[in-house]
Amino acid sequence: MAEAKAKKNIFSKIGSFFRSCIGEIKKITWPSVSTTTKNFGIVVLVIVIVGLFIFALDMGLFKLLSLVMDPGSSVVS
Repeated sequence: MAEAKAKKNIFSKIGSFFRSCIGEIKKITWPSVSTTTKNFGIVVLVIVIVGLFIFALDMGLFKLLSLVMDPGSSVVS
């Protein structure tokens, strides 16, 4: 009988889990609006820079390929 009291049932385990989740959520420190705006600007800037780099690399490789092959023509006899 002492063994049965020592074991928690499934509902008390679920309740304990959700209580600990709520306790952890209360510990979260949310960033301010200015921090979020600054981080958003940095992310957009990095996306634009990487996009321009990939675009330039693609155009450069296309120009290099066009020196070797003529991509616009097809050989039809």
